[in-house]
Formats: sequence, C-alpha cells, structure tokens
Amino acid sequence: MSTPYPFTAVVGQSDLRLALLLNAVSPAVGGVLVRGEKGTAKSTAVRALSALLPQVDVVSGCRFSCAPATPDPACPDGPHESGPGGARPARMVELPVGASEDRLVGSLDIERALAEGVKAFEPGLLADAHRGILYVDEVNLLHDHLIDLLLDAAAMGASYVEREGVSVRHAARFLLVGTMNPEEGELRPQLLDRFGLTVEVAASREPAQRVEVVRRRLAYEDDPAGFATRWAGDEHEVRARVVAARALLPKVSLGDNALLQIAAACAGFEVDGMRADIVMARTATALAAWAGRTEVRKEDVRQAALLALPHRRRRNPFDAPGIDEDLLDRILDEFPDEEPEPEPEPGTEGPEDDGPGDGGPDGGGGLPPQGGEPQDPGPSAETPETPGTPEAGEAPAEAPQPSAQEAGGPEQAAVRAAEPFRTRMLSVPGLGEGASGRRSRARTAHGRTTGAQRPRGHLTKLHLTATIQAAAPHQRARGRDGRGLVIRKDDLRQATREGREGNLVLFVVDASGSMAARQRMSAVKGAVLSLLLDAYQRRDKVGLITFRGTSAELALPPTSSVDAAAARLEQLPTGGRTPLAAGLLKAHEVLRIERLRDPSRRPLLVVVTDGRATSAGNAGGRTDSSPRELAGHSARLLQAGGVASVVVDCESGPVRLGLAGVLARDLGGPSVTLDGLRADSLAGLVKNVRTAVASTASPNSSSNRRAA
Repeated sequence: MSTPYPFTAVVGQSDLRLALLLNAVSPAVGGVLVRGEKGTAKSTAVRALSALLPQVDVVSGCRFSCAPATPDPACPDGPHESGPGGARPARMVELPVGASEDRLVGSLDIERALAEGVKAFEPGLLADAHRGILYVDEVNLLHDHLIDLLLDAAAMGASYVEREGVSVRHAARFLLVGTMNPEEGELRPQLLDRFGLTVEVAASREPAQRVEVVRRRLAYEDDPAGFATRWAGDEHEVRARVVAARALLPKVSLGDNALLQIAAACAGFEVDGMRADIVMARTATALAAWAGRTEVRKEDVRQAALLALPHRRRRNPFDAPGIDEDLLDRILDEFPDEEPEPEPEPGTEGPEDDGPGDGGPDGGGGLPPQGGEPQDPGPSAETPETPGTPEAGEAPAEAPQPSAQEAGGPEQAAVRAAEPFRTRMLSVPGLGEGASGRRSRARTAHGRTTGAQRPRGHLTKLHLTATIQAAAPHQRARGRDGRGLVIRKDDLRQATREGREGNLVLFVVDASGSMAARQRMSAVKGAVLSLLLDAYQRRDKVGLITFRGTSAELALPPTSSVDAAAARLEQLPTGGRTPLAAGLLKAHEVLRIERLRDPSRRPLLVVVTDGRATSAGNAGGRTDSSPRELAGHSARLLQAGGVASVVVDCESGPVRLGLAGVLARDLGGPSVTLDGLRADSLAGLVKNVRTAVASTASPNSSSNRRAA
C-alpha cells in the first residue's frame, strides 16, 4: 500500500484544510464541495484527511461496520451479539465517475431471491464508507441518478436497495467530500445545497509558496515513507486536536444571540430554505470546539457564513458563487456579542493560534487559523479561458489578419445580450441511447418500462412478468412439486426502459457585418443565452462556433460548462464578410470529432444567420464555386450525416431574400424568423425539428410550409 501524502504537509489552502477538519470534528456539518482549477491539491488534501480521523470500533465480521455499543438493528449481517468487537482505521472510499448503481448501493442476487427466497446481498461503496469518508472526484461529471442516490443516503443516513419487492436496508453515515473543476460544468442548485460547506481553491501566485510546493512534492516522491516520518509529529498533534474537539463539541453552547446572527445572515443573503441556517449553526459550533471554547462567538458565525453560504446564493448557472463580506459584517454588527470575549485559558489554543507543526514558510505545515489565510484568487475559475479564445473586445486570432477592406468592414464592439427568457423543450427526434439527461427520448437504465430482453452481462433491472413467462412452460420438465416456480438463469429477463438523454447543442453564430445591427445582435444573443440556460437544466453539452471575415472559429469546444459558453457569447464582436460555408464545415468537423469521442450523444445544430454568403473563406480550399454554392454544399454534407438542424433567420427589413430558408432546405430542417424568438421562444418553435434521413426535402415539403 502506498504511503499517503501527509495532511499537514499541504502548503497553503487554509480554507480547504479548515473545512475538512471541521467535518472531521462534526460530520453533521454535511461534507465539503471543493471547487477549483486543476493542480491545486484538492484530491491530495482529501485523501490525506483519513489519516487524521480517530479509529472506529466495529463488530467483528460485520460487513457494514456496526458499532459494538450501538449495532444497527436492521443490519443485514445482524442481529449482533454484545461484545467488545475490534478497532480499525477510518476508511476513505472513492466513488469513480463511471461507477454503476449496483457498485454504489450494492447488488442483490435476484436469481437466488426468486428461486430460494434468500436475500443474498453484496454490499456496495456506501456500506464501505459507513463511519468514514466517501470521496467523489469530479462530482459534477457523475450521472444524475447516482448523485440522487448518494445524496439521499447522505441525508437519511441509510441506503435502501429495492429489487422487485425484495428490500435491503443498512446504515450509511459518512463524510461526503466532492471535488470539481467548474470548467467542466456545474452541479444543479439543489445538489449544491446538499453539501454543507464549499471552498474555492486556486494555485498561489507567490513564488516562495510555489517553490515550497515543488520542494515538498519532490521530497515526497523521492522517499514517501521518509517524508511521512518527518511529518508524523505534526500529524499526531492534529489527530489529537480533532479528538479533543470531538469530545468538547457536546459542551459548546450556541446562544440566542449567535442564532440571531445566523438567521440574519441567511435572510440578508436571501438563501433558499432552512438548510443554510442549520449548517451554519453546526459549523459555528464546530469552529468553537476546534478553537477550544465552549461558546460560539461572532467570528465563528462569520467564518461559518463564508464556508456555508457562497454556493447557496446562485440563482442561475451564470452567477458566480461568493458573498459580499462587507454586507456580512454589517449584518453581524447589528448583533454584537453579549459579553466581552474572555481570554483563552492557559494551555488552550485560541482561534488565532497557528497550531502545532507550522513549519512551512506559509504555515502550510500546521493547522489553518480559524479565519483562514488570505488566498490569492488568481484567474476566475467561473469563466475559464480556452487557449486561442479571444479576450473581451478582441478579434478572434487569425493568421494573417485581414484588413478592414478585405474583411468587408471594420470590427464592431460586442453588444450585451437581451434578457433571457424561459424556453420550451427542444428535442432531437427518434430514440437515442446517450448519457442520462432531461431532453430527448432514449433507452436508459431508468424510466418507464417498455419491454424485456435477455440480460447482457449482469442483471440490473428484472422484468418479473417476462421472467415468469419464460420459466412457466418448463415447470413440469424441471420437476416442480411445490407452490414456488423453478427459476433458472436462462429464464431471467432484463427490463428495457425509456427515459431522457442529454444532447450536444452546437450553436453556429453569424458574427459578420450583415449581423452587426446592435438591436438585432442583442436579441440573437438573448435567445442563445436562453437556450444555454435550458441546456444547463437538461444536462446537455454545448458548443459555440462563430464565423466572420475569412474564417470560422470554435469559440468554445463542446463542454458541460454553460457559464463558459455564456461568457464567450457575451464577448462576441461583429464585423466583416460572411464565410457561411466555413462555419458549416467547422460544425461538420466538430461533430465528426465528437461522434468519435461520444458516439451515443446525439447532436442538434442551431445555425443563427441571415443566410447571406459573401466570402468563401477557408471552405475546403475550393475556388471553383461561388460562396453561396459552397454554403449549400456544406449544408447538404451535414444533412447527409443525419444531423438534426434548425436555422434562425435573422434577416430584417421589408424586402427579404429568403436565403435562410434555402439554407434550411439544404440542411433538411426548419427555418424560423428572428421575430419568432420572442413570445414562444426558439425552443418552442423548433420542438419538432426533423432529421433528413431520406432524400433532400423539396421546396414544397410540409416542414418548409410550417416554417414559413
């Protein structure tokens, strides 16, 4: 077994260390969500925490870690006889992103349950994590149904496994810790609320601190055991302090004044529900116990608010987490502590003490002070920059840059998007098999049962009726002599289910000079922003392609981070000629690559343009055709690939050329006018978008008559 990196050797990241230690003192706080850029010691700190937790007493031979003094009466391995039991270190169990439901909650042998009437249950990761830590790296990439199961277990302290009327329950109380990189997508607000605390981490920009990080990491990799030995004293002192704080926790008094401060802070920041108040109360109590005090002070409430409220204030995925500390101070100043703060008793560490083992140049070797060390926020993790993506107000990088005359006109500054609106559901026709989501119809592991089939591999969802029908004709040949059926493995049938999948919504936005009218571009951005909000709610991936001048640019590769897409959209400038064919070919290339990466995720192409094509751009290097002909050829290429498409016609004025309608026919999808983006929204108008799986749609087809 490899030697873990010592917790006390982590450099900096005081807020992260404090949040983890508070949960070690009081698991009722509800866990920690760690958000931050890659390479910031998120996983290292979490994995090192288990070594600081006290050992747990368990019933010998119990697979569910029952405590000898208070065994679970419903334990599947019970009932347990009274006895001293044994002790083992607290576990840290990791939940992989690609784990199955059975691996998380456990699996039940359906064949034995039906044939023999016994509950043959194999525990899952929730049972292994009982009375320890359950760590989910990249929790934002975990499938929704697994997150629901995970958070239900965390809230109830128990896990339930139901299989066709056979039920198993066992205790599952654990410290839930999740890490995520916001660049890869956000968690839903209701899931964010289930994490007690949240911490934003970023790499230090101080050279001295970065040097110390490298020095310690190299020393650890050269000699892990020797490095751990050098930090063993600090680890022991922190472990002892956690034990002392746990013992002191029941004696901590949470006075009425502290409760008023907590309630005023939650009300002042307009957080939803009451969970924030409860988490703040538990966190402030743990902070007081960690500081060696028996009363909660205002600084405890303030630190609890900084850890428990930021992720509960987000109203939509485009809001950056965080709270106004000046407002927090004004709220708390209205409820001063009733008594002067007493001096700490001799030998007791106060909240400002650095704690033992503070041997690093940044204090990283010891315990975090209660208020936390000042963090260098670095670049915002909420609007990550993709290499090659233009900054706000800058033109997309091109080599060489065309002149204003060559591009068809000067670049115009970006305009703000109009106010987003609620959209109807946009769906891809047919039945897919993509990742679980909330948009298009698909065959999924969850949903309504539509049929049965022989299981491929391990049986997960039994179709009871089909299983009985398969076994019934063979009962006499199998020598049935009682009331029960004789079930064999070949009789088992897997239920096929229909649910919803997430899709890839790829926006291709015309940013040329013909689209530069400020009011029109603002409306277009508002419509795209509305669809981004809808994509966030329905767990889609999104991508953004823009075309102007002489080329098309992938402004945002397909991602689950819709806030990053909104940032790119907000920065989009306009001006220049219209290389429509280049934009469509770029979309074809992006979809081809994504199909290789994720062949089960179906795409929807949304082209926002007036249909003009005034530049061939870099459309495959062809020079023997006009820009309009090249655009038609590129569109038919997408149609031949079976890509569901919709064209948003942005042409305005009393005289219309109808070029967007021609483009829609070439793509095999409907065309809607820009005016149609208002009341019902774009998503409602393209709800019945059709793929061209047969011949090219004729000009008189019904789909084009509806679009007109």
